[in-house]
Amino acid sequence: MIGYAFCGSFCTVAKSMKILRELAAEGNDILPIVSEAVYTTDTRFGKAADTCAEITRICGREPIHSIVEAEPIGPKGFLDVLVIAPCTGNTLAKIACGITDTPVTMAAKAQLRTGKPVVIALASNDALSANLQNIARLTVRKNIYFVPMFQDDTENKPDSLICDFGQVKQTVVSALGGKQIQPLWCVE
Repeated sequence: MIGYAFCGSFCTVAKSMKILRELAAEGNDILPIVSEAVYTTDTRFGKAADTCAEITRICGREPIHSIVEAEPIGPKGFLDVLVIAPCTGNTLAKIACGITDTPVTMAAKAQLRTGKPVVIALASNDALSANLQNIARLTVRKNIYFVPMFQDDTENKPDSLICDFGQVKQTVVSALGGKQIQPLWCVE
């Protein structure tokens, strides 16, 4: 089973939703997970209720949206891989520092407890500044795998990185084989 978690990089949720649809269309059993922000926040990119309804439609089950619901992922060990797409800088920092105070960070902690892979599809405006140290910490941590990423707007957002959503599925396959897909840094 694939765990698929959404965090509040709202401008990239549509790209991630496309990957979720593809994974479901391929017949994968998917357990959706959403951060509190995705579950409750309406933005110019869409309404929270619409996003969660679409995730439910695609996966055939409602998304996990609380820490209590995410905790059994570890003891039951039923996920083969957890994908966090998009993963915000906030969530990345919490995972790097062992902070477990959201459904997504609990899912990551629970998955890592089982020794199984967590795939991070980063979308962060501060990835090359405040969060660079957290990327470094996690690139050497066992069972953490990054989707290759690039600077999405070097002129207006020089510290921003976004993953190549087109490589999420390939990263998952590599992670299930215990390998980080390369190159990690790409040019769009």
